[in-house]
Amino acid sequence: MPPLLLLSACSVAPRMDGAPPAGSIDVSSIHDAVPRVEPRSKYGNPSSYIVNGRRYYVMSSSKGYIERGIASWYGNKFHGQRTSSGETYNMYAMTAAHRELPLPSYVKVTNLRNGRSVVVRVNDRGPFHENRLIDLSYSAAVKLGIIKTGTGFVEVRAIDPRNYQDEGRTIQVRNDNNGGNTDFYIQVGAFSSLLNAQNLQTKLTAMTLGMVRISVAVVNGNRVYRVQIGPISDVDAADHIVAALERVGVYEHNFVFD
Repeated sequence: MPPLLLLSACSVAPRMDGAPPAGSIDVSSIHDAVPRVEPRSKYGNPSSYIVNGRRYYVMSSSKGYIERGIASWYGNKFHGQRTSSGETYNMYAMTAAHRELPLPSYVKVTNLRNGRSVVVRVNDRGPFHENRLIDLSYSAAVKLGIIKTGTGFVEVRAIDPRNYQDEGRTIQVRNDNNGGNTDFYIQVGAFSSLLNAQNLQTKLTAMTLGMVRISVAVVNGNRVYRVQIGPISDVDAADHIVAALERVGVYEHNFVFD
């Protein structure tokens, strides 16, 4: 089957989306997805596929996957449509779309602003906005508290169904003294050479995207110099910076949270 036929409507249609009518369902009554061992989807796991001229590679396993970035959500526009796995999208189910994780996969998604966490089943492909990590179902987005803003800063952590233990609660809230004001940085490069890091810092500073710092870490006993832009407090600012980086050919980046 051609790769594009594997993509859900949420991946390729214009994002004119929204929530269901107010009061149509009590989302608090919807439980997290329960991880279980499942066969890989027959339709949703090509070795690679292309969207908008960019090729994406499907991971062979979700084992050990942890990443932080920006989550979005999709709702009633795609409710009832076919997902990349061949299943029907249900905006009230605890599901999600991801570009590379095998289908299906189970992940724990944590809102880094308020500490809320949910477990969702990844059964779709997307999002294909360049600066988004995961697309959540309506119910998952409500539980994480990102419906009003449309996006949120999250950590996505893969769950091994063979070793999963239910914690007995859907949402865990962390009590922060800082009110959830987590600063984050866009990391553009990591070097063993300080000079190389300084050269990139000078180049990025000239682009006036914000403060560019070099953060030093020790990895396996060796110093690593990480070039980061920030701190950044909102998604719009992050999107602006990423778009500017891509215009000059810098496509590789990741989010680092303090």
